[in-house]
Amino acid sequence: MLGAALSACALAVSGTAPAVAHPAGHGHEVAYAALGDSYTSGPGIPTQVDAACGRSDHNYPSLVAAQRGTASLTDVSCGGATTAEMWRAQGAHPPQLDALNRHTDLVTLQIGGNDVGFGTIIGTCARLAAQDPEGNPCQRSYQASGHDQLILDIARTAPKVDRVLRAVRARAPHARVLVVGYPDLLPDDGSGCFPQVPFARRDFPYLRDTEKRLNLMLRLVAAVNRAEYVDTYGPTAGHDMCQAPADRWIEPLQPASPAAPAHPNATGEAAMAQAVRARLERGHGRG
Repeated sequence: MLGAALSACALAVSGTAPAVAHPAGHGHEVAYAALGDSYTSGPGIPTQVDAACGRSDHNYPSLVAAQRGTASLTDVSCGGATTAEMWRAQGAHPPQLDALNRHTDLVTLQIGGNDVGFGTIIGTCARLAAQDPEGNPCQRSYQASGHDQLILDIARTAPKVDRVLRAVRARAPHARVLVVGYPDLLPDDGSGCFPQVPFARRDFPYLRDTEKRLNLMLRLVAAVNRAEYVDTYGPTAGHDMCQAPADRWIEPLQPASPAAPAHPNATGEAAMAQAVRARLERGHGRG
């Protein structure tokens, strides 16, 4: 089902015109709005400037804004956000889309992980691993109905992200819009690291492929909406939560560095900031 959807989306991408963005820079202050979930906000990373949202002043939007020099940042990213929080309040925080207006020059958006259910997936797979640590009990569970539930969840999230991007365009018509993908959480070679990451051995490649499908969906939905995609998976490969503390940029379920479990640490946020900056330096265009 997802394959057909992605094939159709890819055909649409091939006919998409390059993004037309407001010419930010050239000495004037760039109005930058950062929207997203906890992978954007940086929970646990010092210094936390919004405890309710787990927002750090060393998350990637803050680093991008500081290093660009002329950027005025409005960071409304918040832990636990789904696409629904673009339109509805999250606790005392207003809808994230309210941060945008016709004067916004740059938008980064990292969303979809909570719609697919990152937290639930991690909890389910960790619980099932105890039953069959050498097998793939998590994969079998999500495919027990005869189809892959996670593939369907990614497919169902695609129109939600599409709706968000359409709303971003409506509210910030002159902005350059970047959709930020998710970093490499598990070893790209499919190997495992139980009990550091408590998943069954053969579930590691399944979960790796699930994240790659999510990122592919974000790339394609970005392209059909004339937004630019920022790959953070490639730049963080080899620094997943299975690596030694000195080498990992994503913390495992028991973090050794200040960060939330299964989330980027400060180095991971810096790596995503570098990926965003590299995309900005490439100039406008899809891809």
